[in-house]
Amino acid sequence: MALHYRSIWISDTHLGTKGCKAEQLRDFLDNVECDTLYLVGDIIDLWKFKSGLYWPTLHNDIVQRIFSKAKKGTRVIYIPGNHDEQLRKHVGMHFNGVEIQLEAIHETKDGRKFLVVHGDGFDSIVCNNKNLAYIGGEVYEVLLDMNRWFNHLRSFMGYRSHWSLSAFLKHKVKNIIQVMDNYQHILSLEAHKKNVDGIICGHIHHADIAEMECGKTYCNSGDWVESCTALAENEAGQISIIRWLEESQHLLDEQLERETNYPQAA
Repeated sequence: MALHYRSIWISDTHLGTKGCKAEQLRDFLDNVECDTLYLVGDIIDLWKFKSGLYWPTLHNDIVQRIFSKAKKGTRVIYIPGNHDEQLRKHVGMHFNGVEIQLEAIHETKDGRKFLVVHGDGFDSIVCNNKNLAYIGGEVYEVLLDMNRWFNHLRSFMGYRSHWSLSAFLKHKVKNIIQVMDNYQHILSLEAHKKNVDGIICGHIHHADIAEMECGKTYCNSGDWVESCTALAENEAGQISIIRWLEESQHLLDEQLERETNYPQAA
């Protein structure tokens, strides 16, 4: 049985790159339903197309599942990021039921209003030096490749959990931590400026929900190249982080338990 939420936000899937955890993302889309699905930027990594096309069938399956959800009644809103910024020239258009918007205002069931943006517009590196940002993306790809090999080794040694090198650096390198803190602060100020209760974004690949000093709520949907995270609003209007690597294992364990306790009749 699929999990149902009022709203879901996913970002930074980076379809079209080898770093995309497409199998986990497809599994997520197969097991989760919602009334409104926000695609909060960097869904298709058009930057990588410059160095050659990588588009396996699995990535196409994901796009078709999104179209299928739109066709069946889910409202799908695509807010382009910096890696798919070419789509910003199509703002206001619909494509196979998917609305393309520069930003959105989402009202939760409990009446709070959130500004939904990708977030790159508040990143001084992306805004002021796109070449440097592109180089940073290439370095990130190298880290992901190293991480994949490391986790293959961990799996061979019997470890089930996934370990993230870049996430480790984000939490340990002082300058990176400061950048993330500044990013939260700047976006919360934008929420104050727009007179909304909070902001929902992506871009920095770090899922988080934080109450800021200015009284605004900062929410980040994370990514699908490492953490496999999303934001979800339940029927009461509460927003939480879905960590799919953990949630999918929990669902699998529940299914195995049911099959063990109630075996199918021969």
